[in-house]
Amino acid sequence: MVNPEPFITSLIGKTVSHAWNGHGSAIFIEFGKLTDTTKLSGSRGNPEGELTLMIEWSWRIEKKHSILGGSWSSAKRWPGFFKKIVGSSVTAVEIFGHIPEISVSLSNGLRLTSFMTAEGQPAWSLLTRSPFIGNLVVERGRLKIDNRHS
Repeated sequence: MVNPEPFITSLIGKTVSHAWNGHGSAIFIEFGKLTDTTKLSGSRGNPEGELTLMIEWSWRIEKKHSILGGSWSSAKRWPGFFKKIVGSSVTAVEIFGHIPEISVSLSNGLRLTSFMTAEGQPAWSLLTRSPFIGNLVVERGRLKIDNRHS
C-alpha cells in the first residue's frame, strides 16, 4: 500500500505558478518555482514547476457551490479557468474514491478535481522534481510510485 502523505505534504502551501493545456483535454498544473524547458525541436517549452499535476482528461474546477468548468467545457474557455487558479496556493489535497482520484483545494476557494468517466484507470499523475520523491500515479486501481524522472 502506497502512502501518499509525502506527496500531499510537498504540495501543501505551494503556489500554482503556471497552468497549460497539452494534447486534447490534458492539463498540466505547475506548482512552486518554475524552470524553463526546451523542446526537442529547440523551441521553448512550457516551464516546469517543482511539482506538476497532470490530468489527461476528465477534470473540473469547482467553485464553492457549482462547477466553474472542466474538460467538457469549450477549450476556448480553459485559459480563463487557468488564470483563475494561477497565483493561488494549495490549502488541501485529497486522494479519494475506491479507485483513486485527486482533488486540490486552493486558497482562492476553487478546487481542481480529477474524475475519470470512461473505462480503464484514472488518468492523473503527480510529478515531483525538487526534491524528487518519485511520481504518484494510479495503476490497476491503486496508487503507485513511479521512480522514473519526468
